[in-house]
Amino acid sequence: MNAVFPRRRSPAWNLANCLTYGRLVAVPVVVGLLFWPDELVARFAAFGVFVAAAITDYLDGYVARAYAQSSALGRMLDPIADKLLVAACLLMLTADRTIQGWALWAAIVILCREILVSGLREYLAELKVGVPVSRVAKWKTTLQLVAIGFLVAGPAGETILPGTIAIGTGLLWVAAALTLYTGYDYMRAGIRHVIDDPR
Repeated sequence: MNAVFPRRRSPAWNLANCLTYGRLVAVPVVVGLLFWPDELVARFAAFGVFVAAAITDYLDGYVARAYAQSSALGRMLDPIADKLLVAACLLMLTADRTIQGWALWAAIVILCREILVSGLREYLAELKVGVPVSRVAKWKTTLQLVAIGFLVAGPAGETILPGTIAIGTGLLWVAAALTLYTGYDYMRAGIRHVIDDPR
């Protein structure tokens, strides 16, 4: 009689990766809710989904380290999920004029940096060169999420905390400054590999 062994669960469906999948799913949900910028219920709902997604950004990394669930799939999807969430929210908040005037430049800086660093990381991956995430970059991501959280709350947040949009805009400028700093750090660390590449 053959022994029956329980099926081993695929690493793709471990808790850390599922948290990342949740963040990816949250992106179209937040975008959909922001299509009704003047509806306070929709803004509160968008804020709630965004906060839950932002929390998973911390939790998936913690779970992966604490329970040895780190995987190549998770390492690939985690930064993609972060960038999609940030970029989609910035675009929607610009479209509904929560972000406007000079604050648009802060959003542009953040978006351009994310594209440049993603391109650099992809190129360096072909050379088998890793660029570790610095502590300042982690603070940058946290500050970006907090700033965008205030802006997603937007008019709905103003009914509870007057100045919500102003606070979010101010934090967005600080995040943009950190974005420039960390972007320069990544470019400095990676550019020598690009220049020395014999291809």
